[in-house]
Amino acid sequence: MEDFRRAYLRLCKEGGVEPQEGVVAQLQESRAAQGSRLDLSGQSLSADTCSVLARAFQKDTVFTEVLLSDCMLSEEGAKVLLSGLFGNTTVKVLDLKGNNLRSTGAEVLGKLLARNKTLRRLVLEWNALGVWDEAFSLFCEGLASNGVLTQLDLRNNQINHHGAAELALALKRNTAVQALDLRWNNVGLLGGRTLLEALQKNRSIMQLEMAGNNIPSDTLKALEQTTGHNSDRQSTMRESRSRTQVLSKEIQTLKEGKGRQFLSLMETIDRQREEMGRSNGSTSIQIGQLQEALNERKSAVNSLTAKLQMTEAALALSEQKNHNTGELLTRVKAEKEEQRERQSRERKKEQEDGALRGGKLLREIQDLTEANAQLKNKVEEMERRCKSQQQQIFELKQELTNSTAELKLQLAQAEDRLEIEKRRSKQSLQDMDSLRQKEVEHVNRLLEESERALQERIFKLEGQRIQLEEELSRAKAACVTERAQAEEDLGKVRAQVRLDQQEHVSSLEEKLRSVRSLQQEVQLHCSQQKQTISELQAKNSQQGMEINGLQRRTEELQQELSGKDQEKVAEVSRVKVELQEQIGHLQAERTAQGGLKEKISALEREVKALSSHHREVLLDKESEMSSMLEKLRLKEAEIQRMREDEAHRASYLQSAVLAYVQGSPLGHYSSPKK
Repeated sequence: MEDFRRAYLRLCKEGGVEPQEGVVAQLQESRAAQGSRLDLSGQSLSADTCSVLARAFQKDTVFTEVLLSDCMLSEEGAKVLLSGLFGNTTVKVLDLKGNNLRSTGAEVLGKLLARNKTLRRLVLEWNALGVWDEAFSLFCEGLASNGVLTQLDLRNNQINHHGAAELALALKRNTAVQALDLRWNNVGLLGGRTLLEALQKNRSIMQLEMAGNNIPSDTLKALEQTTGHNSDRQSTMRESRSRTQVLSKEIQTLKEGKGRQFLSLMETIDRQREEMGRSNGSTSIQIGQLQEALNERKSAVNSLTAKLQMTEAALALSEQKNHNTGELLTRVKAEKEEQRERQSRERKKEQEDGALRGGKLLREIQDLTEANAQLKNKVEEMERRCKSQQQQIFELKQELTNSTAELKLQLAQAEDRLEIEKRRSKQSLQDMDSLRQKEVEHVNRLLEESERALQERIFKLEGQRIQLEEELSRAKAACVTERAQAEEDLGKVRAQVRLDQQEHVSSLEEKLRSVRSLQQEVQLHCSQQKQTISELQAKNSQQGMEINGLQRRTEELQQELSGKDQEKVAEVSRVKVELQEQIGHLQAERTAQGGLKEKISALEREVKALSSHHREVLLDKESEMSSMLEKLRLKEAEIQRMREDEAHRASYLQSAVLAYVQGSPLGHYSSPKK
């Protein structure tokens, strides 16, 4: 605030201009209030002060609102002040109420709108911008090129139908203005029609004030309907954007959850693989140890047999050796018992790991069921959306019925007017007959007056016929626009439904792919387990063939090993059963997905049936319009007949009057002169 005040005083000194006390006081008040509003309303600003303010506004200031209402700005002052706001990027609200801006002001305002890209609200109430058509056209060109202004106030600016036409052309190109105030101007019927045509192409205006412009009520209603349609469209667009954002967020959360599930599954699979590798390594180490022990025992037996053959006499030595072999056997027994205990512990660990794996698989199944429930909820939401769209279509149909009813009422009113005019013409003819019988001298005057009255009535009838034709054309245009809007809405609804279906199908396909990949990984894991089991069985069979040559104790160990193998086979069968149950659940999910696809196809059929019904309704409306046109043609034919009858009557009266005049004594006196 202080910087702007100092800049103002400095520029006044440099230009040799005396600073106005009111301006300095307002700047001081705004500094004390520490606000972003500069209020100079009611201060009579000279051209010099306007030039100083323009220089100050050329730099970016703190003010976002500038109020200059009732400042008695001259043409030069307004031009200089507005030119200073061309490059400003802080002012968003500008109030120029009651400054009597004219041609130059309109031109400079057009340039301001074309160059400035920060102004959002412009108040031009109680000015004279619409008096000069060329200047107002330049203002409208600037408005057309502007893409930032959202609120425009043009009350009491003497805008006629030419200015309304220029403003309509600007609104066709502009897509930013949302609120427009044109109250208390002179737009008239033609201007209202041009603005209505422009609003049919403009989709941004949501608020339009047109009171006090000598516009008929039907055009005002049409303008209100168009603005209402625009507001409804923008609300629907906002809702659709919010819905798309919510859906995208939900899809992202689902993707993240699926990624987490997949990573957890991969981690569990890696852990299982590591555990299997560890168990395989421990078993291979144990088998190697057993083979070494067996080899040692074989070498001991061979040595004993050689010693028995070579030294039969040394019984004492053989007994000692037998004692040694007994001790070795006891040691081997102890080692075997330790190995049995280790193997029992390992089996218990493997059983516990299998139980943990079963729990994990059950959790994964529960997660898949929850995902299916979420998908069902989404399908219900899609059905609700389709119902809401059907309600919108039903409301459009109701609007079409209301429009047809209004057209019928207008036609009935037109017929009543024609009957009233016929009665009036009959009464006038009766009055003419009575006047002919009473006053023959004033026949010529009465004939002239009657001819004028008839011509005026004919013109009135022609004007009414033109109005009826224009109303019909408006109704046709409104029907066509409503039909196009309905078709556009249907196309949008279909596109949205198709996009939702495609997204849903793509998500389901991704789920199927993930499930298939998991199934393949589980199958690979099972095959690896089977291979390891087969390898272990082969190794065990080989060990059994080698141990058959040994003592009975080794046979008991083989029986125990075979029992362990049977337990492992039982565990593998259990795992297979669990995998088959998971596959059954996945197949059930596939069937559910097929049901969802059938529901989607049924919804598409319903949409197609609704579209066909809507088309039939539109065809019925077109047939009604054609019948109304035929009725209008019949009415025109009746009007032409009435004109011909009135012309015949007028000619008959003229001939009668001429005959009467020729038969009168005045005619006898006038004939010799001729």
